[in-house]
Amino acid sequence: MSLETKTHFTGLGPLPQPSPKPANHILDLFSLKGKVASVTGSSTGIGYAVAEAFAQAGADVALWYNSHNAEAKAKALSEKYGIKAKAYKVLVTDAAAVEAAIKEQIKEFGKIDIFVANAGVPWTAGPLIDTEDDSEWKKVIDLDFNGVYYCAKHIGRHFKERGSGSFIATSSMSGHIVNFPQMQAAYNAAKAGVRHFCASLAVEWAGFARVNSVSPGYIATEISDFVDQSTKSKWQSFTPLGREGEVQELVGAYLYLASNASTYTTGADIRVDGGYTAP
Repeated sequence: MSLETKTHFTGLGPLPQPSPKPANHILDLFSLKGKVASVTGSSTGIGYAVAEAFAQAGADVALWYNSHNAEAKAKALSEKYGIKAKAYKVLVTDAAAVEAAIKEQIKEFGKIDIFVANAGVPWTAGPLIDTEDDSEWKKVIDLDFNGVYYCAKHIGRHFKERGSGSFIATSSMSGHIVNFPQMQAAYNAAKAGVRHFCASLAVEWAGFARVNSVSPGYIATEISDFVDQSTKSKWQSFTPLGREGEVQELVGAYLYLASNASTYTTGADIRVDGGYTAP
């Protein structure tokens, strides 16, 4: 084997991916024109805000939904931003359904460059030992953690085949700290798992894709509508910026990780939490 054709190896395996070509302008690095993004849990809240931000940046977008139909939102994105958008009803805890949806999207769009595993539910059952059965635990772990695994497994195969891709999962500041006053051990554990899972995949996939996570703090979306105002006031008192965040203050982190601005970023977790978890 000649020196020119020999693959360079370390203890972790082959060192791949050539350095990217320099951009003419910094904003060119954040453009998603020509790319296809797939976002789970994107009918409402953070997921929809991310999907819209990607569409604004020029990406075609596949929206995933389960209980809240996203057909109209996909159509609106397409008409407003001049991109291709389509909605898919998928239960991310069903491994076979996830695999089928990804294959269908690849057939429809031709490829997937960016995948955001965002679908999730909060823990609403209170202290763990006060629950009557394991149903709430299974629901949170299956959706918030196992769902990310199913998505990663099947999109990872596509990324490896193509030799590129960006996988982003929504973790949480709850994967870094223990929230108070609400008791939510299952959610905290699931989100910590997501964060470490992504860091681990970043090493496994270094030859063909980047893997990162975003850890939002308290963001004003429908997912926390069940929480009373007195509890939210306590959250705000523990947050240095003194308030909940808006989705527009969060989506930039996802855009960075999805775009060519982050080609040297993998295994990272970006906390967007108003300073809640600051050392």
